[in-house]
Amino acid sequence: MKLFQFLNKKKETQFKCLCCGKVYDKPPLTFGSDFPSFYDSIPKNEIAERVEYQKSLCIIDHHFFHRVRLEIPIINYFENLNFDIWVSISEENFIQRNEHWNNKDRIHFESYFGYLQNEIPAYENTFNLHTISTENAPGFIPNAQIIDIKHQLYIDQQNGISVERAINIAQSILKIQHN
Repeated sequence: MKLFQFLNKKKETQFKCLCCGKVYDKPPLTFGSDFPSFYDSIPKNEIAERVEYQKSLCIIDHHFFHRVRLEIPIINYFENLNFDIWVSISEENFIQRNEHWNNKDRIHFESYFGYLQNEIPAYENTFNLHTISTENAPGFIPNAQIIDIKHQLYIDQQNGISVERAINIAQSILKIQHN
């Protein structure tokens, strides 16, 4: 019966965390870091003096960071695997981004270079990978592309990954988060 097949489809898309048993309606595919990794090296009593932070912009000791979305296509699936992470950029690009945050024309701005400032679970040695960021419409963080062509993250961004690999990555990240 087609009706019963339709009703059972929900079970097919459910996702169960292997470490805690929590059941999600669909696999969690967006992960991120609250701060650039450099933030963790600052003593707590110095944070107020050395760090300026907004939701997607951060300055630490005259180093400029912005949050980006790194997308990895999932082959034959309706969503991407997403990492909302931090990239260091030049002061000039940081100022331009900040000044034009609400400008709808920013999507036409030139892409700009940066260095990835977080480790991404399931990928080795992602800290300081070279990136190019491209602006999105106001209210959305830029997209980042890895440009180190020999790194697996670059290869996966270009070619996509299987649903099974995306689920394995999600499971490994949830395991880290739950410990």
